[in-house]
Amino acid sequence: MKAILALADGRIFEGRSFGAPGEASGEVVFNTAMSGYQEVLTDPSYKGQLVTMTYPQIGNTGINSEDIESRGLFLSGFIVKEYLDCYSNWRATMSLASYLMENGIVGIQGIDTRALTRHLRDNGAQNGIISTVDRDHASLIAKARAVPSMSGLDLASGVSCREPYHWTEGEWDLEDGYTQIDTATLKYKVVAYDFGIKYNILRCLVDAGCDVTVVPASYPAEDALAMNPDGIFLSNGPGDPEPLLQVQQEIKKFVGKVPIFGICLGHQLLGLALGGKTTKLPFGNHGSNLPVMDMLTRKVEITSQNHGFAVDLDSLGDVACLGHENLNDQTVEGIRHSELPIFSVQHHPEASPGPHDSHYLFGRFVEMMEKHTSK
Repeated sequence: MKAILALADGRIFEGRSFGAPGEASGEVVFNTAMSGYQEVLTDPSYKGQLVTMTYPQIGNTGINSEDIESRGLFLSGFIVKEYLDCYSNWRATMSLASYLMENGIVGIQGIDTRALTRHLRDNGAQNGIISTVDRDHASLIAKARAVPSMSGLDLASGVSCREPYHWTEGEWDLEDGYTQIDTATLKYKVVAYDFGIKYNILRCLVDAGCDVTVVPASYPAEDALAMNPDGIFLSNGPGDPEPLLQVQQEIKKFVGKVPIFGICLGHQLLGLALGGKTTKLPFGNHGSNLPVMDMLTRKVEITSQNHGFAVDLDSLGDVACLGHENLNDQTVEGIRHSELPIFSVQHHPEASPGPHDSHYLFGRFVEMMEKHTSK
């Protein structure tokens, strides 16, 4: 079936459908990872976006029941150069096309993703639409231009859990798969705010010795503090952090009372709660091969990233300092509070399938809680 991708600036790409039929619109972004497309599909941070994979062949490892990062698929559509329906992997249970079809996700293949990526890199991420039902270019361009801008959108509220729940699953093991952890062995109680949290973040926290209770994005700080936590975790998520004004107010109530660790959207929300500002990046950073420097150790690590906004360090004044720096575009990749046990990073130390260079940050959070509780 023929499919068309139309961008808001009038650029047209024609290809073939390999997912669900219909139309899907959103912000078109590109991901430079060579593997992990199943984790990309199930990352809630991609809500409202049409994701382009720059690696040319996608689908050759199929889909399995274990490599998922959330309860469903939240992205709007999927764009690839060459889809391979014949998959080969010992854990695979279905094809990528079947997975997209089952979840109602529109996919397009057979377009020049290199040309699309260069266009987005040169002109910035922009809204677009994929359609298998409308073949009129002018109509599709008009629809793409009518899609709301990502700036100003609160998407986190739509992907967050509705009720608190307890997480006990640890990281994956070759022989046993995902293991259930005895909570009696976990030393530190952590309340994790779900703005679109990835399962592997929760697994990493548990494996680091944290007894994790996940709460909705709108959960009152007073109720979280009533659990007597050793630390507060702020998760990743989609959309613009600025509209989440109530969330920012709740985060402020934790400052000075308990250690805080934030990742991705949680990092941005923490920056706003500390009095800073955020800015929209031209095309964002999405992939698993992006270099970052830890300013404490001056070590460089290769990281997984997925974000379209960044914290403005200058707006924080003396409240916080640069914790990590993106070595590609010199944007803020992490902050540390000048006095309190609070830090956050823009990248993903839980990265699944990898890289794992930043995994030490979970240990840093545990050390922070240990020092705080021993006072």
